[in-house]
Amino acid sequence: MAELRLEELSASTIVAVNALTMKPGQEQFIAPVSYAVAAAVVNPATSWQRVVLDGDEVVGFVSANFDHESLQEEFRSALWRINVDADDQGRGVGRFAVKSLIDEARKRGFDHVNVIYEPGDPGPEAFFLRVGFTPVGETQYGETIGSISL
Repeated sequence: MAELRLEELSASTIVAVNALTMKPGQEQFIAPVSYAVAAAVVNPATSWQRVVLDGDEVVGFVSANFDHESLQEEFRSALWRINVDADDQGRGVGRFAVKSLIDEARKRGFDHVNVIYEPGDPGPEAFFLRVGFTPVGETQYGETIGSISL
């Protein structure tokens, strides 16, 4: 594995992001990437979207929202989505993306990052717990709200 790095989502990387594959069963836990891309158009001042590259290959995507003024606390500093290509899962790509997101949250003056996810196998819950998120609540739809202090 070459050194991982982040790059802003761009016209030259969006096709590769859309082509990221999931392991069987994972797709039920994640909305299409186009939903995340649309968020950047609607909220460009608060949306943070990065592509994870291993050398020149797109291996992951991370999207977040940073909005000190959000009326809902769980959305002020929030990991919206993280996708790691099926062939690259288990290699530290997701951990790198979360660490990078945490670094960005600190730079923006936040003291925590939240994530909202649907519990269940083979969903993202085990990953979020491994990288340090702790369940702190539940949405009205039964999704788990996790938080990590910075």
